[in-house]
Amino acid sequence: MSETSSGRPAGSLRSRLIRLGFDDPGRAERLLADRELCAVVGPADDGGGVAQLLSAAASPDDALLGLSRVCGAAPPGTPDGERLARVLADDGEERARLVAVLGASPALADHLARHPADLAALGEPSPIGADARDVRAELLVAVGADPATDAPVATVADGVDAMRRAYRRRLLRIAATDLTSTEPLSLLPAVGAALADLAAAALEAGLALARAEHPDHAAARLAVIGMGKCGGRELNYVSDVDVIYVAEPADGHDEGTALAVAARLATALARACAGTSTEPVLWPVDAALRPEGKDGPLVRTVASHRAYYERWAKTWEFQALLKARTVAGDREVGRTYLEALSPLVWTAVERENFVEDSQAMRRRVEDHVPPAEADRQLKLGVGGLRDVEFTVQLLQMVHGRADEEIRSPTTLSALHALSAGGYVGRDHAARLGVCYRLLRALEHRIQLHRLRRTHLMPTGEADLRRLARSLRLEPPAPDALLERWRTVRRDVRHLHEELFYRPLLPATAHLTREEASLAPEAARARLAAIGYRDPAGAVRHIAALTEGVSRRAAIQRQLLPVLLGWFAEGSDPDAGLLAFRRLSDELGTTHWYLKLLRDSGAAAHRLARLLSSSRYAADVLTRSTESVAWLDDDAELAPRGPERLVTEADALLTRSDDPEGAATLLRALRRREMARTAVAEVLGQGDATVSGTALTVAAEVVLAGVLRIAEHEARESDEGLLTRTAIVAMGRLGGRELGYGSDADVLFVHEPLPGVDEARAQAQAVAVATRVRALAGAVGAEPALEVDADLRPEGRNGPLARSLASYAEYYQRWSSPWESQALLRARPVAGPDELRERFVALIDPLRYPRGGADAATVREVRRLKARMEAERLPRNVDPSRHLKLGRGGLSDVEWTVQLLQLQHAADIPDLRTASTLAALDAAREAGLVTEGDAEVLAEAWTLCTRLRDALVLWSGRAGGAGGDVLPHDRRALAGLARLLGYPPASGATLEEDYLRTARRARAVVERVFYA
Repeated sequence: MSETSSGRPAGSLRSRLIRLGFDDPGRAERLLADRELCAVVGPADDGGGVAQLLSAAASPDDALLGLSRVCGAAPPGTPDGERLARVLADDGEERARLVAVLGASPALADHLARHPADLAALGEPSPIGADARDVRAELLVAVGADPATDAPVATVADGVDAMRRAYRRRLLRIAATDLTSTEPLSLLPAVGAALADLAAAALEAGLALARAEHPDHAAARLAVIGMGKCGGRELNYVSDVDVIYVAEPADGHDEGTALAVAARLATALARACAGTSTEPVLWPVDAALRPEGKDGPLVRTVASHRAYYERWAKTWEFQALLKARTVAGDREVGRTYLEALSPLVWTAVERENFVEDSQAMRRRVEDHVPPAEADRQLKLGVGGLRDVEFTVQLLQMVHGRADEEIRSPTTLSALHALSAGGYVGRDHAARLGVCYRLLRALEHRIQLHRLRRTHLMPTGEADLRRLARSLRLEPPAPDALLERWRTVRRDVRHLHEELFYRPLLPATAHLTREEASLAPEAARARLAAIGYRDPAGAVRHIAALTEGVSRRAAIQRQLLPVLLGWFAEGSDPDAGLLAFRRLSDELGTTHWYLKLLRDSGAAAHRLARLLSSSRYAADVLTRSTESVAWLDDDAELAPRGPERLVTEADALLTRSDDPEGAATLLRALRRREMARTAVAEVLGQGDATVSGTALTVAAEVVLAGVLRIAEHEARESDEGLLTRTAIVAMGRLGGRELGYGSDADVLFVHEPLPGVDEARAQAQAVAVATRVRALAGAVGAEPALEVDADLRPEGRNGPLARSLASYAEYYQRWSSPWESQALLRARPVAGPDELRERFVALIDPLRYPRGGADAATVREVRRLKARMEAERLPRNVDPSRHLKLGRGGLSDVEWTVQLLQLQHAADIPDLRTASTLAALDAAREAGLVTEGDAEVLAEAWTLCTRLRDALVLWSGRAGGAGGDVLPHDRRALAGLARLLGYPPASGATLEEDYLRTARRARAVVERVFYA
């Protein structure tokens, strides 16, 4: 077995090196045996000495190679060599810094190998947080300039090299502090600021060198404006330094001469930082953000800059100005420039399509990422740094014109301010901040390795391990690092899409500064102009919602300028604002309500539309506050199917021991579904058929539930359960056509249990039916469901419930044509299946008579219809405007369809349906009515149904006087029109449409029904 120079077996040392984290133990063995290294650190051993020490580095291999090179440059006996030996022998902070730098940055190791005297920098105090003026002075002194005057007093011969070496020396100190921090993510903002201050100092020193190169420099007062990350004091280790040059002529010099001199100075400055020299370049000085980009003049005056931005600048150029900061040169000129242009940043949002342009620009940046790099991009790709930065900057520009607190040019500071001001949720801001710090820290460590400008995640396992170790991530494994990075990308992208594409942003951007500020006088004028009937009252509501310094008030101040305009899109903006105040008083302190309105893609606009268009919806939202959360999710607005509601009702009844309490919960379930249906209908996501079915299902669940409660009480009584009861839906309930104000028309049918006395069973059935009506129609916290049994045999004079046998006897002996007609919509909805089926079998011959209705029955139906038109229509009501009983109204269509059913349903099975539209469609298919007549009748029935629902939604009142009459009031007509999807100010159009539709329907009825 071969041996090392210390006499130990090579295999033993190699195994130890592998355990210590060396990826290339063979090379490590050779380096440990290197004469120059051994001269400083002692002879190689089994890894317990220098190898053990370097195992703490991000990359022990890089650290060992770097140490070997530094040892070669600082041999024993020299001051540098002695210092290096002392550092390595002393278990202190200086040694930790050296090991960290060597293991994370071969580029800085190269610097130490070129300049071993800079080892002394590792023992100096941390540069993080140093005064920027001290940093500037340090680099100016390095080039022989006077820090007090910027004058090139005695610029050294090798000024460029001196500046670059001084820059690298301080960069070494920054990196050493950064790499040895136990909380690198927490330190990151301070590191970015230190790097930006160092870059600004280098620009100042480079300008001093440029002045020394050009004796005529005094003709121009040149200021260097830092842009991008340099301007925002969040610079990377290696990055283009973005600048804009602005100059003014010195006293006694003309503008042309001054600009020419300033251009030469700017060119020399850029050359000092990135031109050829014996020391490595610092970074390119990029002036491409100047007006007209690379095609424009390198230097302009303040007036020229302002003229350009006022006339020609694009959206992205104003966004870039967010970070503008004077970093070098004439401070007075820089101050004048910023004072001239900063106000333009905060009015740029008022430009047409500003938000849309910003969003499109982000998409273009993303689209230009090469496909091969897309999955490795830390900066430009999906979930990268640009997602965070664009999000923050857009929010700043939209809201910053009215709030100076959020104008910070630093991303993390701006994010904190946006959170403090309520523009971003605290949780969102915290998550986005942590993600941004990690992405920036990854970027820093990757660039620090070779001091090269890159934003790509490495792919090699050793590189990934070095990266994880340098950031002190646990576990420091490549797979764990990649998984964490992918998680961060997903989080950033999700938050970016949620915040960057808020519909509130373009809406806010479209407001003027006065509209966005909510100043009382400006607000009053705006409110009057956009349709508020009581601007003074509206201003009082605004004041109540926004006064104070609470987070709630801050978010309301963001929302209201936009909501006020959205309320005005509805038919009653005053009512919308009042309802919003009431709702906010109820929910404003909850953690989710205002956050939902601010962050949601649709909730705020939908809420404004609901509150200003429908008093009924405003009321149900206030009563069912949880329903506000539905506005962010279309799936929540879809009707719940009967199976789901039945399951929910069963769970309620199973858990409850209190009959009244259980019935209240059932009515609450119905109230919730009525709210869901109303919200969906106002938002245009439901039609008359869908809404009628949803309201019917909710009512049926209540009826079935309260019947179950009533029968349970009978079972628990002394007599026990004597009979089983079924509930038969009639009228609109039977046809699955309920409206918001409809009663539940029913019949109660029962069948005594075997051996039970019929009189006792009848008494219990009546008691059960009475209990059902009481539980369903109880007045209390939840809306009642009025159960109407007036369609039963003998009407109100007959028993509330009858046995199946009693129904059979009655229908055989006494049934009249109107009862056969009413039974066309009979549909059992609760009770034993067998009883329900037997009742249907009993009534089918009556409602679908074999051979069709005879002539006498047809005459009687027509007579009853004519009598109803003459006697039941309310006095002083225009027949052409009554939606139910008027000409061409619901009754006209329904009686026409029902007469066809009585005449033909025995022979045409498809006519055997309780649904008006389904029966009309079947009649058309069978040729009983023409295609055109069926279309006219269907249109009239649908419009009447929608108008009846809209009357309730608009007024908030179900039933009562006027509930079935098309109003004359112009405002009410306009409100109904908006609910039916008409454009604004279309009340007269709706009125004309209804009257025309009703006339056409009446003509069909007179021809088909009255023959």
